[in-house]
Amino acid sequence: MKNSKRKHSGFVSIGLMLLFFYGPIIVLMVFSFNGSKSLTNWSGFSFQWYERLFNSREALSSIRTSVVIALLATAISTFVGTITAIGLSKHKPIIRKTVLNVNNFPVLNPEIVTAISFMLLFVAFGVDKGFTTMLIAHITFCTPYVILTVLPKLRRLDPSLADAAMDLGARPVQALTKVILPQIMPAIISGALIAFTMSFDDFVISYFVTGNGVSNISILVYNMAKRIDPSINALSTIIIVIITLTLIVINVIPSLKKNKRGLSL
Repeated sequence: MKNSKRKHSGFVSIGLMLLFFYGPIIVLMVFSFNGSKSLTNWSGFSFQWYERLFNSREALSSIRTSVVIALLATAISTFVGTITAIGLSKHKPIIRKTVLNVNNFPVLNPEIVTAISFMLLFVAFGVDKGFTTMLIAHITFCTPYVILTVLPKLRRLDPSLADAAMDLGARPVQALTKVILPQIMPAIISGALIAFTMSFDDFVISYFVTGNGVSNISILVYNMAKRIDPSINALSTIIIVIITLTLIVINVIPSLKKNKRGLSL
């Protein structure tokens, strides 16, 4: 009896916790189909906020900007961060520690401090704020996360792998692309996913470094919230659905591959 009560209480606790975390998201998704502008009173099922969202040039432009900047920032920061991590792994400990301490500044700094620093830097050099400044800022704060993700994997590699490959006739570039990179690819992918998430989700830094009518999804949501625009619910629902489907695909495909390998064996 005591064990069953403990199990029931455990299920209830977990259920309440999940309701606390995901209840607001469910309410948001439900009210994205509300027929009225009210965010609290249900007045009927409607797709009007989705239609309004897809008919809004501002919304479509912000979505496009977010995706393009996130993809570019991810690609560039992943390349730069991976090469930097490989270089640091071959340096002396004193140099590696110094560079890592500098690398930790953007990670440990409050976002508002980083945002104001970028803004003052661009103003000081007379750079017009817009798409380019936002991209530069995103690359800058995404690269440290890639370095911190890839470097631990490099530390666990056998340092003689590259030397062995070159002893067997491989050029340094071949040793890098055919020996080192395949070994650290899971860490590179993890760093790229973190960089994409950080870039796509950023608001504070983007808000301070943008201009000329350029905005991303975070800035768009902020502006919608000030106007109490229910289209924000439709946009948020679409993002939640895309993220959920992506997570399902990421988790399902590896398990299907494992099952196929098990059946073939």
